[in-house]
Amino acid sequence: MTGVHLRKHEAVQDYGSYEVWFDDGRPSKFFYFDGLPNRRLRPDVVTKAQAGEAAQAFALAERDKLED
Repeated sequence: MTGVHLRKHEAVQDYGSYEVWFDDGRPSKFFYFDGLPNRRLRPDVVTKAQAGEAAQAFALAERDKLED
């Protein structure tokens, strides 16, 4: 069975991404976060909590698809 994994990347405190990674070789999907609003230059960069929730929801939805 193919797995879906959630990885957190945070080299600098409050700045990084969550990666949803697939065992079957599909490209990963990244959810970027930044703790300082003035550094958020792209609309897809949100807070750490928002990125974590979105990544977890996406990973669970992908797992559910694989189980069907």
